[in-house]
Amino acid sequence: MSLVPIVSLLAVAIVLLMAGCQTGPAPAERSDAVSLRGKPLTLLGPQLKVDDLAPDFSAVANDMATYRFSNRSGAVWVLASVPSLDTPVCSIETRRFNEEASKLPGVKILTISMDLPFAQARWCGAEGVKNIQTLSDSRDRAFGTAYGLRIKENGLLARAVFVINKTGRIAYVQIVPELSQEPDYDSALAAARKAAGE
Repeated sequence: MSLVPIVSLLAVAIVLLMAGCQTGPAPAERSDAVSLRGKPLTLLGPQLKVDDLAPDFSAVANDMATYRFSNRSGAVWVLASVPSLDTPVCSIETRRFNEEASKLPGVKILTISMDLPFAQARWCGAEGVKNIQTLSDSRDRAFGTAYGLRIKENGLLARAVFVINKTGRIAYVQIVPELSQEPDYDSALAAARKAAGE
């Protein structure tokens, strides 16, 4: 048997294998944005600013269905990113946004974490959280990457709040510099009210 067909097949296999390994350019890294108990952490993804178009993303809802966020929805959104609902500060924050949601007509609130959908559903049931929607970024990591919130060192999401206006643009952004601290609720809620036209 000639070596030429074997070498050709090996070459094709190597090219296909290498093509499968290429996943595009690595996301940008920011090492000065957040810390945990004073230890700096690295964020992966872009640094979004006010007036930027809010990136679309997909995540997993508590019923395991795919949830697709679109900046073309014409709604006002509060996107609250937390490391894990099962930690004290994230629990306090999510309960606070759930409480505020009933006072914000025309504003939809999403809380996104890397928690599995089952854990989010359990947590919401135990805490009586019904006015906001929790989403899991554990499958696709699309939200964390698109919004520049994925933490390189532990794979969790940084604590952040984005307000998206009716035109799909970012009206407010806070990336909380210390993960163990709560966000600035008053500023975020004021931005949501303004975006909703109150």
